[in-house]
Amino acid sequence: MFQKMVMFAASLASRGTKNTKIDIPTKQLRSLSCFGDEEIPACPHLKLSKNKNANFCGRCGCGDHKHTWLLKDGGEYSKLDYPVLSCPIKMPGFTNYDPNFYSPESRDRKKQIEETDPEKLQFIQVTIGRNPEKEKILEEINKIAGNS
Repeated sequence: MFQKMVMFAASLASRGTKNTKIDIPTKQLRSLSCFGDEEIPACPHLKLSKNKNANFCGRCGCGDHKHTWLLKDGGEYSKLDYPVLSCPIKMPGFTNYDPNFYSPESRDRKKQIEETDPEKLQFIQVTIGRNPEKEKILEEINKIAGNS
């Protein structure tokens, strides 16, 4: 419990008084680690909020609260925005990422995420809501990849 409090305090401190956010590529990697994509399944600990429009981590112990939602509408501060943020299963993109740590449920997913083409990461959405422009680009990429 003490360690969770220390990690939470470190996250809050990293946000600072100016709402400092992590860079977009790291947030996209964190999002992939949590939500997966068309090839990588979502984290088994990902939970749907009572709100039904948000998700939270069911393993870290923070629960379902507005400040623990992993992604939010553009402009709102979400959990994945914190510059310092730990993942209970030490996945890529998080401050405590450890390439040598594998839990039974994360081994294959973690390897897939580690091997993801960095170019593909730029198409991962990091806010709630649809982004038709990015969806269209991703659809075109998938068509090209399917024809290769």
